[in-house]
Parts: sequence; C-alpha cells; structure tokens
Amino acid sequence: MQLIDRLYDHFEERACRVKVTGLVLGLSYTAVTTDDGGMGLAFTNTAGGHCCSLSHRYRDYEGGPASELLAEIRSPEPVRRSMGLALVNALNYHDASRCPEDPKNSILMDCFEIGRGTRVAMVGLFKPMMKDFEERGALVEVLDNSRGIGDPAGFREKLDGWADVLLLTSTSILNHSTEDLLACVGGGVKTVMLGPSTPMVAEAFRGLPVHMLAGTLPVDLEGAARAVRHGAGTTVIHRFSRKVYMRLL
Repeated sequence: MQLIDRLYDHFEERACRVKVTGLVLGLSYTAVTTDDGGMGLAFTNTAGGHCCSLSHRYRDYEGGPASELLAEIRSPEPVRRSMGLALVNALNYHDASRCPEDPKNSILMDCFEIGRGTRVAMVGLFKPMMKDFEERGALVEVLDNSRGIGDPAGFREKLDGWADVLLLTSTSILNHSTEDLLACVGGGVKTVMLGPSTPMVAEAFRGLPVHMLAGTLPVDLEGAARAVRHGAGTTVIHRFSRKVYMRLL
C-alpha cells in the first residue's frame, strides 16, 4: 500500500467529522485550515511548471466536509494532491502539536551522529542545513530534480553502500517517489522524512525504513496563512511555526 493510501485510510473517519474553513494555494505552499482549529501545509506541487488555472474542474471546498478534500490526496493532478496532503496535516494538527521541538535541527544531527566523514544523501536541497553539514565535516550528496542537481541513477546507487544517513523531502509523497527511494536504501542507512509537507503520523510509516519525521507546525496561524498567500518559502513560513520531530525506529 502506498503512503498516500495509508494517510487517506488513517484520516478518512476523522475527515467526516471536520469541515474545511480555508484553502490557500500559494506559489510555494498550500495551506488548509479546519473548524477544529487545525492548520496544515504542503508544498504546492505543479509538476515543474505553473499554469493559468488549477484545472477546468473547479470546486469550492471551504465550508464543506473535509472528507471531500481528503479525496484529492489520491488525485492524478499533482497540485490537487498538495491540497489533500495539506488537509492531512491540518487534521493531524493537534496530535502534531504534542511533538517535541528541534528549532535548529541539532537533535536531528546529534541523533544520527552526523559529524566528520558522515555520508549524507539528501533528496531535496535544504540550503539552511548545508552550513551545519559543512561545520560538522559531513560529506553530502544532493539530488534535487527541480533544481537540476544530481544524477538520479547514480544517487540511488549511493543509497546502498555509500550513505550513512538519508534526508528525504516529504515532497516525495506528492510525486510518488517516496517508496521508490526507500526501496533503494541499504540496511544500515538511517532515514529522515523532513520539510513542511511532512505528516507527523507514525502509523503511516509503520514497516517502512524511516527513523524520524521532522515537520513544521504553524503556531501563528494568521501569519503562516499570510506567508502562504504571499508566495513565501520555507524560511519565512518557519517564522510563524515550530520545527517538530518524532522518532520512529
């Protein structure tokens, strides 16, 4: 079963009891709010380009049951999957709020003993972390298709035999590459799913070789929504959020 299907099944019942109060499709991120006080974010996945409209199939989800929007996580249209994943994170908001905080990624770095000579494979370029890796003396290999960085075939080979740690952007959930990448991981590799799209849901990752979830929890909901509306990226959104984590293995 794909991760997207696990997330759908996990939240299907809850979504029937909640209504969507807001949906914003920003240039960088999508935000959803719910009538139980939840807010969730997800990368706005346009599959490499923006278009003049979402699609010819317009639907107003605001004020309606969350179950209708949840179905979009299974949509063949990438940007609609972003809407569905943002809702998942909104439905999970109160559970995620109980996760401990890791504001500078220091717990992540220490937990996986990232230091001199540690070989880190990174899917999705997280620029703020590169300085930390450099200061710790880690060796980093990056794959980021959206920026044209890295060789996909060569990178996958390094996941079994070279890498000590894999940092995997949760945007991979939206382009259906999570399972493919995890299937390449060798037995000794420690894997972290990270980024604002990350669903902090342990049950969804059961049986997968993922050792930690590192996500983003909006705390200033108005400020986070405004940043999304203004097309802001991760750095700005983190001004209105907490970085949270969950150890799985």
